[in-house]
Amino acid sequence: MRKEDLRIIFMGTPDFAVPALQALVENNWNVVAVITAPDKPAGRGLKLVHSPVKELALQHNLPILQPTNLKDPAFQEELRSYRASLQVIVAFRMLPEAVWNMPELGSLNIHASLLPHYRGAAPINWALINGDQETGVTSFFLQHEIDTGDIILQKKVAIAPEDNFGTLYEKLKHAGADLLLETVEAIVEERTQPYPQPQPDEPLRMAPKIFKQTCQINWEIPAQQVHNFVRGLSPYPAAWTVLEEKQFKIFSGQVLENAPKTQPGSYTTDGKSFLHIQCGDGTGYAVEELQMEGKKRMKIQDFLRGFTFQHAI
Repeated sequence: MRKEDLRIIFMGTPDFAVPALQALVENNWNVVAVITAPDKPAGRGLKLVHSPVKELALQHNLPILQPTNLKDPAFQEELRSYRASLQVIVAFRMLPEAVWNMPELGSLNIHASLLPHYRGAAPINWALINGDQETGVTSFFLQHEIDTGDIILQKKVAIAPEDNFGTLYEKLKHAGADLLLETVEAIVEERTQPYPQPQPDEPLRMAPKIFKQTCQINWEIPAQQVHNFVRGLSPYPAAWTVLEEKQFKIFSGQVLENAPKTQPGSYTTDGKSFLHIQCGDGTGYAVEELQMEGKKRMKIQDFLRGFTFQHAI
């Protein structure tokens, strides 16, 4: 197949998908339409806001579809009218078979993990929460079960000790864009050899959606696990705990290996420069950045200038 004969429909919504679409456009791939989420009201005035993918599509004058129901026959008929030979999906919602099975070359997805591990909605968060030192991105063809299709290509990405969700998200969104270009080129040049996802000997690590209750810190676990938990949720949606009957989001901190052995969840502070919280196994966690409910995010030293912990040990 010639490059100019490949007709691509791109599906994506958040910022994570923007570099992938940008890469296709900048490298002169024929993106015939973009599918993204409907505009949503935001802010005090509830003004309708475009998705990041729509903003980019508008800049490049690409046709845009924003269906509310992917099973709507009218939408599917309009989608079919673009005669796409390939659909590219990056950070979009689950597709009905009538949609993902429409193009002759299929529908490929870019997923932010090394499949088969971390199938699900939050692969970046869970890789950090589990303390992994490596993750990556995978291109694969969609099948019935979510994130289970045949793998096309993978690219590994190292997780640095200082990485949190925000920094790893940035690394992976650009790695995903690079992998997408490699994948599309391989498809056009008929160099792809998709293969079924392997079944590892170890149990699969999954990446279920994260809810607010998921984000509460369990101080009974060792401090290193608390540290990974905080990293995996920082800066958003943020790990949280309750101190002094107030809810605090915790954004960063450090492990204390030889903390005083007190009850997990108890805390000590000098009222000036540190807040230490006891964890399990005789370890502690030194909070570096936090946000009290109703207040702004602050370094611990700045926060302690204006707040006094009454129940610290």
